[in-house]
Amino acid sequence: MKRFLFCLMLAAATTVQAQEVELKEVVVKGARVVQQADRQVIYPTRQQVESSTSGYSLLNKLALPHIRIDEPAHSITALGSQGRVKVRINDVDATTDDLLSMDMKAVESVEFIDHPGVRYGEDIAYVINIKVRRPVSGYVVGTNLTQSLTNAQGNGSVFGKVNVGKSELGISYRASYANTHGGTTHETATYQLSDGTHHDTERRMTDADYRARNHTLQLTYNLSDTNYVFQAKLSGSQPMGPTRSTSTYEFTENAVTLPYSNHNYGKQKSPSLDLYFHRDFARHQSLTANVVGTYIKSTNHNERNEAETYAYDTEGNTYTLWTEAVYENRLRPFNLSAGLQYMQRYTDNHYSGSTEAHNGMHTSGLYGFAQLSGKLWQRLGYVAGFGMSHRYFRQSQHQHDFLLVRPKLSLSYPLARHLHVKYDFELSQHVSQIALVSDVSIKQNSMETLVGNPDIEPNRVTNHDVRLTYQTPRLTTELQAYYRLNDNCNMTKVIRTSDNHFLNTQTNQKGCDLFFVQPYMQWSIVPEKLDFSIYCGLYRFFNFGDDYTHTYTACNGATWLQAYLGRWTLTAYADNGYNWMEGEGQGHQGALWQLNASYRVNSSLTLALYCQRPFSAHPVTMRSELMNRYLHKNFTQRDSDEGNCLMLNLTWNLSRGRQYRSINRTLNHQDSETGILK
Repeated sequence: MKRFLFCLMLAAATTVQAQEVELKEVVVKGARVVQQADRQVIYPTRQQVESSTSGYSLLNKLALPHIRIDEPAHSITALGSQGRVKVRINDVDATTDDLLSMDMKAVESVEFIDHPGVRYGEDIAYVINIKVRRPVSGYVVGTNLTQSLTNAQGNGSVFGKVNVGKSELGISYRASYANTHGGTTHETATYQLSDGTHHDTERRMTDADYRARNHTLQLTYNLSDTNYVFQAKLSGSQPMGPTRSTSTYEFTENAVTLPYSNHNYGKQKSPSLDLYFHRDFARHQSLTANVVGTYIKSTNHNERNEAETYAYDTEGNTYTLWTEAVYENRLRPFNLSAGLQYMQRYTDNHYSGSTEAHNGMHTSGLYGFAQLSGKLWQRLGYVAGFGMSHRYFRQSQHQHDFLLVRPKLSLSYPLARHLHVKYDFELSQHVSQIALVSDVSIKQNSMETLVGNPDIEPNRVTNHDVRLTYQTPRLTTELQAYYRLNDNCNMTKVIRTSDNHFLNTQTNQKGCDLFFVQPYMQWSIVPEKLDFSIYCGLYRFFNFGDDYTHTYTACNGATWLQAYLGRWTLTAYADNGYNWMEGEGQGHQGALWQLNASYRVNSSLTLALYCQRPFSAHPVTMRSELMNRYLHKNFTQRDSDEGNCLMLNLTWNLSRGRQYRSINRTLNHQDSETGILK
């Protein structure tokens, strides 16, 4: 199916190419994408902005490489193992509510940063920064409703913003629900026992029931003038009843098949307060300060009944304080930015039942950075930055202090009028998630236990990236070569005990390297009418463990085709997921192919229909293989709710008296890590 959609899109592009000679009267205005030393600045076309109903809708139309955007699910994920996606509005983190309530008339440009500078946090692979103008008068109200037509799940939001003088007051409410039954899994495992024999098992999920209802409320206040902005945001999310998951399995061992079931339910609520201040001085200097406090309350019950009942409860509290101060000076011939970030987090998790533990973790971090950017000899663009952080971790008798450095260099040079070459270098450290460094053990099934490792150390990551870009107003082509060296990295390790139980933990091992070569093309076949984009890369993974060496070669890619036909906007998208190997685990993230059609009824109302994974009743959403000398495991996950899925979306916006002024910033930075091992 995926190959069919790829071929269909390529055939459509070829057909329109043959008719291109008839369109000589089309006038193309300047470049839509501007290459800078550390980012691409994308100026959306009028059709892209007018046909977009939210930030998710707009970003989906920009066809950003390595980025999968699921409009109806309101999710933005990275197809790769380089890290997470950070979405910002005017250079400060944006929430789902911010993107859903975005005023599309205020959008000016989108910055796509695929090698974030020293200011951004750890494990961030891509930063998408949407530049918008700030409203100074009028009001806007709206709603965004999405309902699946093929299963019981949906979400909706309502919002309103009003500007009076220098002040803006905003409120948004969002609710979602799901009651799905389509998930299934199949796992085969071979355990090598201490006496040299093998023990084979099969686990097959025959039924799954997932139920969740959540709602979120967000209040914002903004006070701004031409040279300052103060903003306050209070937000909170809470489930409407516990989230429940019940799975029924068939377990086959020694030619005997027995049924069992797993049960999980829990609640998590999280209020957050965000205070932000920005002040411009003397036209070329600015100071930004941000203080964020987050609290997470979690309660969960987990029950796993393979062979015998294993049930435990968790009750957790996480308190986080995050602050940042940044100074910027736009000098000649360079710009200077420098700042400090401080984070303090306390995680207090109680485990009771089959697992008894009190897990209290103190973590803190102080990070300072400085960065210069500009041009040398009027042609060589550069960004040079250096960051240094001190990280502290304490849990029971375990205590660690780490001093981490992060140098970064980006160079960009125009070889010809339309041809640019760019080189990025970065040295950074990766710090494991809180849950993985806890000293808690959680039994996964009758043969395996997941064990945290509080002695994991941060590992060094070195990135080299070279790109050759050819760009005209209608065509952008790029050839990228990327090499990542990941020394002494954290990878899964399986330990066999004397009584033939298998412990899954993480330890620092020799290395996990990645190399890929990837071409990318974005072509405006018919300007402002038909756009086509595609990328396809060859990936090579190198894994060096304590007692093994594994290599793997994969092909990863995606393609888009978008047509703007008056009030209609038609979009076709397909990717083959992401194939990778890390340590002894080889994985495949499920592919996605979808057809979207939206119709703009008037300036306020838009209707859209999404068709995801058509012609597939039980699509694979995840596949993995563990190739350990003690344990070989194959795992496949399918979800019929994700196949042949139809969703209807209604977006309505009404605004009056809206006027805008130059760009300033919004805010959001809140914690989401509970530190609970599951």
